[in-house]
Amino acid sequence: MDELKVFELYNDSNDKKKKDFWKTADTSMELTHNYERNIVDDKWITLMEDTIRYLDNILRNPNRFIMNEEEVVKIELARRITVDSIKHLSRNTNLIQEFDLETGDVMPSKILNINKEENYNTYENRFIYSLIRNMRTYIDMKKKKLNIGFKEKSDKLMSYQGKSKVGKENVSINVMYKSALDKSDSDEDSIEKRIAKLEMRVRDLMNTDLYKTIDKLRISLIMSPIKKTNLILKNTNFQFAVKLWNFLQENAEDETKIDSGNNVLNNDEELKKLMDETFMLNYLVVNSIEKDDDEEEKQKKISKVLINNLIQKLVLSSENMSKKELNQAISEQYKMIKNQTLADEKEIAKIFKMAINEYTKSIVNLKLRGKNAKTNK
Repeated sequence: MDELKVFELYNDSNDKKKKDFWKTADTSMELTHNYERNIVDDKWITLMEDTIRYLDNILRNPNRFIMNEEEVVKIELARRITVDSIKHLSRNTNLIQEFDLETGDVMPSKILNINKEENYNTYENRFIYSLIRNMRTYIDMKKKKLNIGFKEKSDKLMSYQGKSKVGKENVSINVMYKSALDKSDSDEDSIEKRIAKLEMRVRDLMNTDLYKTIDKLRISLIMSPIKKTNLILKNTNFQFAVKLWNFLQENAEDETKIDSGNNVLNNDEELKKLMDETFMLNYLVVNSIEKDDDEEEKQKKISKVLINNLIQKLVLSSENMSKKELNQAISEQYKMIKNQTLADEKEIAKIFKMAINEYTKSIVNLKLRGKNAKTNK
């Protein structure tokens, strides 16, 4: 509804009726608001929601280093002979079992075996692992204090009575308004829904390969303060992780509370004014059924005044015209207009007016010619 029709109704209504209505209006109003609401500080939820994608980036591109594991093993157990293995053998000739002088072949009994493995046990990875564990613990702690399942209440009850007198009309109104929250309504943005989604996303982080790898190492959790390594200082993903870490460390207290009240407003100035205006609009709406009759009567009065003015003008400008001639002139014009098929009454009035004016001009011209003829004689 781009434009309310009620405004048009108000603007077109009789000003006197509106003044009379306000002058005699006597109204009263009472509004009761009974409520219970769970006031939750959800900054921690928002911060976790915003940070998880950065943690996911870290877990998908983990920090790692190559670890060399060196071990002297029997020659038949050696997996790979490298340059470092040969160098080690040259320094430890006691490991040589046979040497062929003719061919120069060497047969060692044992040799250095080097295993190169990717190792994810870095400080940065342990930090992320510890942060995710802290997130899981923090969520569990908050859930216990959040009054999960609490149903908010907001019941409003308004009563309004009013009376007025407009002319001979006695007008009265009695309104009772009730409003209550729909407890069956499922709010996608509720705290419970957001926490459930957050828990699911944290579980996704815990199911990544890096998290599982670190978890198997049974490491000790990182404690504050966090070491400012180059990666932690310069990497955007780690900067958001540190921000969340600091928040969880500094905001362990829970600020959740239930706020309740029962407010009663008697004849509140602003609300009562709005209801009074609504009362008057209701009156105008009901009385709009008489609008067509009023308009028809109004048009009749306007037409009567218009015709009287035209006839008066014609008589004054045509002193020598007899009553019979006047009636005949009007009758001829009326018949001509009546026989025409015209769309609306305004066009008829316009043509009628033009005909009278033309007739008036012709009478004036005749009188002037008569005077001029007498003067010339």
